[in-house]
Amino acid sequence: MPDFSCPTRGKADFVDITGLVADVVGESDVADGIVHVFVPHTTAGITINENADPDVVRDMKVALDRIVPDRGDYRHAEGNSPAHVKASLMGSSVMVPISGGRLMLGTWQGIYLCEFDGPRTRRVRVSIVRSS
Repeated sequence: MPDFSCPTRGKADFVDITGLVADVVGESDVADGIVHVFVPHTTAGITINENADPDVVRDMKVALDRIVPDRGDYRHAEGNSPAHVKASLMGSSVMVPISGGRLMLGTWQGIYLCEFDGPRTRRVRVSIVRSS
């Protein structure tokens, strides 16, 4: 299973990893199938969203902060409970169809690593399933 590391720049960060995932798909010999992108961390997530307008990422961060504020009735001793909740809301993986050796994302879609407890260097695991 190919994987790669991805540095994040702040406590909360959305890193467009579409190109890195597309590279893994391109280096495989799979023309048609599905790619599964997974982050094995409890305070980071993976999502697909618009990658044309940077305000979308900004708006997502603001909305998540409104839903899950930094200060609350949290008991987790490490003090990063909001990061755990946000990661669960985003999810730990996405799946994207592959056709002709390319990701079949929509025109404005990109794959994002979502950091909520950074800055850190995160692992991203990519697995590809060939269509039969």
